[in-house]
Amino acid sequence: MRLDGKVAIVTGAGRGIGAAIAEAFVREGATVVIAEVDAATGSATAARLGSSTLFVCTDVTDNGSVEACTAEALKRFGRIDILVNNAGINVFHDPLETTDAEWQRCMAVDLEGVWRMCRAVLPTMLRQQTGSVVNIASSHSSTIIPGTFPYPVAKHGLLGLTRALGIQYAASNIRVNAIAPGYIETDLAVDYWKTFQDPAAERQRTYDLHPPKRIGKPEEVAMTAVFLASDEAPFINATSIAIDGGRSVLYHE
Repeated sequence: MRLDGKVAIVTGAGRGIGAAIAEAFVREGATVVIAEVDAATGSATAARLGSSTLFVCTDVTDNGSVEACTAEALKRFGRIDILVNNAGINVFHDPLETTDAEWQRCMAVDLEGVWRMCRAVLPTMLRQQTGSVVNIASSHSSTIIPGTFPYPVAKHGLLGLTRALGIQYAASNIRVNAIAPGYIETDLAVDYWKTFQDPAAERQRTYDLHPPKRIGKPEEVAMTAVFLASDEAPFINATSIAIDGGRSVLYHE
């Protein structure tokens, strides 16, 4: 029960990595607010995980929605100890083919949405003089893959936000860290493989890109989030942990 008695908000917790984090937090004793824009997946995750969860429909691109989520968490549970900023979207284009709308859509969720949630929760953590923020970044935070613009711009910015807030509030016993997952086997990944003529071959090709000859699992990201959110990581702050099987350190021709 590494998170016993703690209250967490996890954005984008309706499926994938977010749902895995919510499940791991509940298993470790936390009460979890499922902050998810999709009412169907958010309520389903809350129902599956039981009475230690609360679903609050939350759009991280909307200040009012974010404030309402935070207010509901405080009304129901009286405190907020952990914030996991997991909500995100993939926006991949050639730079010169990226419209203003697509740029704004990417930034609104992947960068500005994280700041909105932090801005809403940090005053409570400051009053408590304790808190842990875990931002779900990406391997795109430190590497550039052609054709994925502007997603890596947002994710590089997210690391800057993580470091700036971590330093700003360290003396108040608030830690802000990031996790940078690589290729993780979520439903989105499986659906992507299905777009190929031979999905099994594409899956294997993806596996072969990684030193362990597999890709990550949502649960592996979730347990790192548990560690960073727990009292086991009191001196880890303003940094990022890569979860990519070592792919990011490979030599690429």
